[in-house]
Amino acid sequence: MKKFSLKVAVLLLSGSVLFSSCIGSFALFNKYEKWQCNMTSVKIVNGIVGLILQPIVGTVCLTVDALVLNTIEFWSGNNPLAMNTVVEGKDGNLYTIKSTKKGYEVTDQNGAKTLFTHDAKNDSWSVSQNGKTVKMFQYNTDGTIEANLPGGKTITVTNDEAGLNQVKEAVFADTYYAMR
Repeated sequence: MKKFSLKVAVLLLSGSVLFSSCIGSFALFNKYEKWQCNMTSVKIVNGIVGLILQPIVGTVCLTVDALVLNTIEFWSGNNPLAMNTVVEGKDGNLYTIKSTKKGYEVTDQNGAKTLFTHDAKNDSWSVSQNGKTVKMFQYNTDGTIEANLPGGKTITVTNDEAGLNQVKEAVFADTYYAMR
């Protein structure tokens, strides 16, 4: 029986990590790209600076993402850079979204927290706010979704845009608008 050398073991281990079919979120590169596209209000300046920085900074970001951050994300389920994301809502307010082991924690500008939690046992999502938890929906084994409506009613819909529209119609069925 031949002995494996240390070089062969390192090559096999690095190959298993590099070629594990883990695409990952590439959070570092995406943050760099977003910054580079929005650093000034003049697109031509952003493009010129991008041409100068891309070969160096872009390559470093992609390499760190592919070899380190995406590997951490693959094995742990969380990317260290993608865990806290700040987004602007349609209302103009900023919200911080933090990934948790069971879902997401959304914090508004005033510090109020809303938890979106996935229950793997019954494949459902719940929302918790101000100490009150409400089950939003559950995936069924036949590919449909059972959505919980206000008032304790449920509706089973398909997992597509038509199903989403059915839920919207059911939620707003009792809402009347006055027109002039």
